[in-house]
Parts: sequence; C-alpha cells; structure tokens
Amino acid sequence: MLTYILFIIGFFFLIKGADLLIDGSSSLAKKLGVSDIFIGLTIVAFGTSAPELVVNITASLAGSSNLAVGNILGSNIANILLIGGISAIVFPLSLKKGTVWKEIPFSLLAVIVFGLLVNDQIIDKQNFSTLTRIDGLILICFFIIFLYSTFGLSKAQSEDAADKVQKKSVLISITFIIIGLIGLILGGKWIVDGAIKLATSLGVSEVMIGLTIVAVGTSLPELATSIMAALKKKSDIAIGNIVGSNIFNIFLILGITATIKPIEFNPQLNFDISITLFATVILFIIAFSGRKNTLDRWEGIGFVILYIAYTSFLIYRG
Repeated sequence: MLTYILFIIGFFFLIKGADLLIDGSSSLAKKLGVSDIFIGLTIVAFGTSAPELVVNITASLAGSSNLAVGNILGSNIANILLIGGISAIVFPLSLKKGTVWKEIPFSLLAVIVFGLLVNDQIIDKQNFSTLTRIDGLILICFFIIFLYSTFGLSKAQSEDAADKVQKKSVLISITFIIIGLIGLILGGKWIVDGAIKLATSLGVSEVMIGLTIVAVGTSLPELATSIMAALKKKSDIAIGNIVGSNIFNIFLILGITATIKPIEFNPQLNFDISITLFATVILFIIAFSGRKNTLDRWEGIGFVILYIAYTSFLIYRG
C-alpha cells in the first residue's frame, strides 16, 4: 500500500522538484549575468523535461527499459493528441511558419531516426534490439543541431520565459536547486517503483503503464503550460511547447539515458512508434487543411477522441 501512496506522491515531488530546480537555476544564472536567451533556451527548456529524464534514467538503471521507452513514446503521443487536443478546445491554436516548417519536421525526423536506431532485429537481422551508447550519442548530436537551428526561432519565446525569472539571493537559489534535485530523485524513484509494482499486481506489462499513467504524469508540466498559454491566447507558445517537448524527449532524454546505460527495445513498441509518427504527420497536415496554420476546436476534439481510442487499445492489448 505504501508503494502506491508514494507512487502518487512521487508525481508531486517530481513536478515540484522540476519547478524549484528551474527557479533556483534561472535565478542563479541571472545573478551571474547569464543572458536571458541562454536561460530560456537551456535552463528553462531542460527543466521542463526533467521529470521524463529522471524517470527514464531511474527506470533504465532499474532494468525496466520497457518503462523507460514507453514513458517517452507515451508522453509524445499524449503531448500531441491529448494536450494539443485539450489546448485547441480551450482556444484554437495558431501554428507559426517556423513551427510548421522547422519544429514539426524535426519532430518527425526524431521519430524516424529513433525507429531506425532501435530496430536491429528488423534492419540488421540481430537476435535482439538495443539503443546503444553510440545510438544515444547520435541522438544527442541531432539535438545539438536542432538547438542551433532553432536558436533564432526560439529567441522571442526564450526571452518571455526568462523575463518571468525572479532574482533571489544566492543562498536561496542554491537551496532551491538542492531541494529540487532531491524532489526529482525521490519522485522518480517512487514513480518507477510504484509503476513496476502496479504492473505486476494488475497483471499488465510495464509497457502499458509507461505508455499511459507514467507518460501522462510526467507530461503534466507541458499540460499546465500549454493550457495556460491557450487561456492567455498565446497559442503559438502552446503548440511550440508541445512540439519542442517531443523533440527534447527523443533526441535529448533518450540520448542521455542510452549513453548512461544501453536500453533494450521491445519490438512490440514499434506500434507505438507508428502512432507517434501518425500523430506528428496529422499535426503537420492540419497546418494546411481547414483554416491554414490553425488547430481548430473540432480538430482538437478529434485529437482527444483519437487519444481515448489509442488508450482503449492499450488496455485491450494489456
């Protein structure tokens, strides 16, 4: 029973830990005279992906590679279909030209590259498939290219994020960083432990738990950010946050996780890679259908329905 309680509390620790880490690090960076653009593009952006990163590293080190990969694919699917859908229902989302022609194609590339790297059994006729350390470094290289290419595109949004940073004393900033890291580590461990036990007790796979409960839980920061942006009618930030998070998840988080420890890949997850690819392609197509460069409310409803259908299939698959 304690494991399940800690599993629920773990999400609070994980998200609050990420918030404190971002606040402390951003404040300290501003105190040290670091530019707003750098803070927005690195500290704030990396901090919002911290929950997925910590859960993935913890799951990988615990030998639960299915949970690690499922968490990323599930988060990416939830980001587009669930979070994107809900945000569009709140307020129609406008897609900027840079998002349509740079970020979405990069997100598409991320899924394709990941799919190629993990399918050793299909491509090289190996006995097993693994995301090796070299594969992880390749993903990180792609991330560096993405970061460089979108520097100008993200400039305005990064400055918006950095402008919200409040300067605190060095002692308070460092305290926030330490507490944030502790929260992330404890939250990540409790979530992974709880997810493994939950899968065992329900008689379902770690893949399903990772693709659903853990994925949505670690995507809560993106959900909150996108909905708030939609309510404030800053729809370009809402959709940019979703697509950017998906690129971070594959190129950066899976890259770092695989570099620390190679990840065994379950071929069953190829279906979920296909769904991630499908959702990304649909998002790209929508930019040219109906109202150009806009994700309307009815399309948002369609996205949510698709997510419910996908989740129902996962439950059926077990």
